[in-house]
Amino acid sequence: MPNAFDFSASPFDCLDADEQRMVRDNVDIAYFRDDETVLDRDSEPLHLFVVIKGHVSQVDGDELVATYGPNDCFDGRSLVAGRASHRFVAAEEVVAYQLAKATVNQLISRNATFGALLFSDLSNKLGALAQRHSQREMQALTMSRVGQAYLRPAHTVDGDADVVSVARVMQTQRTSSVLVRDGERLGILTNTGLQRAIVDGQPLAQVPARAHATFELVTIAPRSPLFEALALMIQHQVHRLVVVDGSEVVGLLEQLDVLSYLSNHSYLITVQIVRARDLDDLRAAAARINGLVALLYRGGTRVGQISRLVQALNGKLFERTWQLVAPPELLAASCLFVMGSEGRGEQLLKTDQDNGLVLRDDAVLDDAVVGAACDRFSAALNDFGYPECPGGIMVSRPAWRHRQSEFTATVRQWLLRPSPESLMALAIFIDARAVAGDPSLLAPVRAEVDRLVSADDALLGRFAAAIDSFPAETGGWWNRLLLIGDTGTQLLDVKKAAIFPIVHGVRSLALRDHVAAIGTVARLDALVAVGRLDAAMATDLTDSLHFLMALKLKAGLAEIDTGRAVSGGVATQRLSSLERDLLKDALAVVKRFKALVRHQFHLESA
Repeated sequence: MPNAFDFSASPFDCLDADEQRMVRDNVDIAYFRDDETVLDRDSEPLHLFVVIKGHVSQVDGDELVATYGPNDCFDGRSLVAGRASHRFVAAEEVVAYQLAKATVNQLISRNATFGALLFSDLSNKLGALAQRHSQREMQALTMSRVGQAYLRPAHTVDGDADVVSVARVMQTQRTSSVLVRDGERLGILTNTGLQRAIVDGQPLAQVPARAHATFELVTIAPRSPLFEALALMIQHQVHRLVVVDGSEVVGLLEQLDVLSYLSNHSYLITVQIVRARDLDDLRAAAARINGLVALLYRGGTRVGQISRLVQALNGKLFERTWQLVAPPELLAASCLFVMGSEGRGEQLLKTDQDNGLVLRDDAVLDDAVVGAACDRFSAALNDFGYPECPGGIMVSRPAWRHRQSEFTATVRQWLLRPSPESLMALAIFIDARAVAGDPSLLAPVRAEVDRLVSADDALLGRFAAAIDSFPAETGGWWNRLLLIGDTGTQLLDVKKAAIFPIVHGVRSLALRDHVAAIGTVARLDALVAVGRLDAAMATDLTDSLHFLMALKLKAGLAEIDTGRAVSGGVATQRLSSLERDLLKDALAVVKRFKALVRHQFHLESA
């Protein structure tokens, strides 16, 4: 066996020196002519193949399932199962390594990671990949749980206790906050509350603790990721969380203690946003968000955690922008909301604006003033790096800003007179999330969708049929390469090929079953909880979505690094053998899910 075997390709890159020697001692080279069958369906595999030259097609009947090129290996699953479930054919002259089944079994028994990467499902492969890589500092930190951090003791005082007595407790216990029990209510009194009491000028010995306590506690469970704690602090603009296990208070998690675990970049951006005096200050804060995303991703942070943090940061950015451009009377009588991936909390790098505005029916507002504020808002976001939506789905367009009753009537028309345009608008609006103003203005408009859609099976079917908006070409869904941009480079549009079918398929199921959650993963969890989706399918979809988001993010960051605009495409020829393998698995999950959606909405004959 020649020494040219590439041990840097997956799954062989996890083998130690002895295991590599075992491969070298037991591998041969095989040659297959164009169109020759390498492995037939239902046959018993005797070898694991690794392509040296040429390409091999995996086919199911007349359908192309996958293509294997240089450094790709196949078919580990058939080898373990003892029977090939598909036919493998040389698409051209093929030269390949073939490793005997007995040797493969020995490697699997010695090296669990090798086995997982060779034949497991997507979830196990991703798990094995995480274990195989060295645990970089940021990844280890973001895997930590709240209960592992330092929790400060929670000291409780009665709501009737006077402020002076409470201050003595805080001094004695060396704490900057205490919990306040006032009947059934539980609140918190901090140094900030003491300052307010002093400024009020009343005799402190006569002022009860409840008067300056905050009873809207922001809580978190000990088992929650530490990264979630940081996101909550950013979202609610607080310096501490109350850690609760069921009905029991476990302790207090201070912002300084979180920052002892995590980089403080995200918190500094939040402070910069909140304290911004003008749009120039906000532009500087917005410019740092992509850098933070790159830092976290390259430090090993999972994309689900990154998108959760980006959602919190963007929410604060949009809220502060609206506060700076809208007059006080408009702020008090409106609800600014975002949609699309931003609304679902699945945004990573900056993309097109998708936002709208609901106005209170009885508010006395000048249309010209409202229009001017909305124009300033859209222009500011464009200046911050969020391009205007090509379809005009943003507050600067009158179609996306209405009085509450008008918006409700518009949504009703989308549902009662569905057209391709209205169904698209409905799909976008279903992901709406309030970011500024009065969220109660948005809730009834969303409720109108839930009220009208349930009894209309035909509407639900037309809505769900959008999963096939980007049909696979004749060459097979794995080979489908879409040309993006004017560079002449063939890029796979991951959003069209895979992310959109997952997001919209889950959105359709959630709409049918009255699931209130907005994020795709949250919707999947809810569908499993009510028994409308298999837990294994939900896990595969979650893993696939996050892998595809990571793939798209990696490609986008590479484009930013080279000074190019983010295209949204992935150059498949630049993927590692493991990434190609995982992509094939993810696309297979998408294919199965689309079939499930078609079946549930009776789209087979559509």
